[in-house]
Amino acid sequence: MTAKRILIVEDEKAIRDMVAFGLRRAGTAPAEVVRRVDYALAFMGLTEFRRAHPAQLSGGMRQRVCIARTLVLQPRLILLDEPFGALDAQTRLLMGDEVLRLWRSTGATVLLITHALDEAAMLADRVGAMSARPGRFIEIIDTGWPRERDSKIVAEPAFGEITARLWDRLRGESLKALGHAGMTTTAAG
Repeated sequence: MTAKRILIVEDEKAIRDMVAFGLRRAGTAPAEVVRRVDYALAFMGLTEFRRAHPAQLSGGMRQRVCIARTLVLQPRLILLDEPFGALDAQTRLLMGDEVLRLWRSTGATVLLITHALDEAAMLADRVGAMSARPGRFIEIIDTGWPRERDSKIVAEPAFGEITARLWDRLRGESLKALGHAGMTTTAAG
C-alpha cells in the first residue's frame, strides 16, 4: 500500500491580519498595531469585514483593503500604479473618492500612474503627460481643482476640457507606441 501525502495549506488570513502585517514586521507595539488597524479599517469602511477573507470581498473592497494596508504605515509618499485597472467604471470613481479622502487626511504626496485620462483628470492636481518610448514628460497640466473635491467633479465643464487636452496631447504618442507614427486620422467606415 502506498502512503498518501496530505498537503495542509494555511488558511487565508483575515483582512485585519493583512492590514497589520507591515506594522508587525516593523516591530510596532501590539497596542499600537490594534489602534492603527482599527482606525484604517474604520476609515475605509471595512470594520464589519475585519474577520473576512479576501475571497469573500468584492473587487472594490479588496482595493480598500490595499489602501488600508498603506494607511496604517502612515507614509509620506504613496505610489499607486494602475490601482483601479481591474474595476468597473463606477467602482473606479468611488475608489478615486477614497484616494482623495486618504490624500486629504494624511497629507501624503500621492503619485498615481494611470492610462485612464479621466482618472488622471479627476485625481491629480498636476498631470504629467508622457511621450512614447522613451517615456519622457512632454507636458505638465495643472488641473486647478480645489483640494476638497470628489467624483462629482466629472460633471464640470473643465473636466471635459482637461481630458480633451490630455487626449489631444497623447493621441499622437499613443499612435507612435502602436507603430502608426504617420497616422493622424481614422478611416470612416
